[in-house]
Amino acid sequence: MQPAAHPGASRGGRSTGFAGGLDRTLEYVVLTLMTGLAVLVVVGVGFRKAGAALVWYDELASIVLAWLTFYGAALAARKRAHIGFPKLVEGAPPRLRRVLVVFREVSVIGFLIVVAWAGWRVQEVLAGTHLVSMPTIPTGLAHSVIPLGALMFMAAELSTVRGRLAGTQPGEVVTAAPADPPAPHHPEEEP
Repeated sequence: MQPAAHPGASRGGRSTGFAGGLDRTLEYVVLTLMTGLAVLVVVGVGFRKAGAALVWYDELASIVLAWLTFYGAALAARKRAHIGFPKLVEGAPPRLRRVLVVFREVSVIGFLIVVAWAGWRVQEVLAGTHLVSMPTIPTGLAHSVIPLGALMFMAAELSTVRGRLAGTQPGEVVTAAPADPPAPHHPEEEP
């Protein structure tokens, strides 16, 4: 039996609805952050080599890296490419598979709720403060990635839970589904 289809996938291979919007948003954010970080590092190294190091470079680069880590983790969760021990689940008896998947989902979502709550508390503590090397930027903006990243990760996890549970039926295999499954090949349609 084949693995469960990627959640939210349409016939053309692109995700639709909420799942598709979440995919596109996370892909855009991660691509933008990766590009920005690459440009920032090249510019920072160039200025440092020229003997005119940018005072704000280190602080901004570490913030962008943290943002990339949080949003990249949410994208990995959406693509079902995050830690999940699929071989352990595949090898378990059918009834135990569902228990393992539910335990994993409850554990991950519970942890992310704690992270989002802690991130919100950090926002409250840092209210009114600004970055050291860029005093016009509020510290809360830099640290907003903690609660927002946790919420995006939760949304990514919840958007794939039905597919994960469907793969726990007897005879089905729980595997990471590709983000864009290939279109079915029909030899009779060839010229």
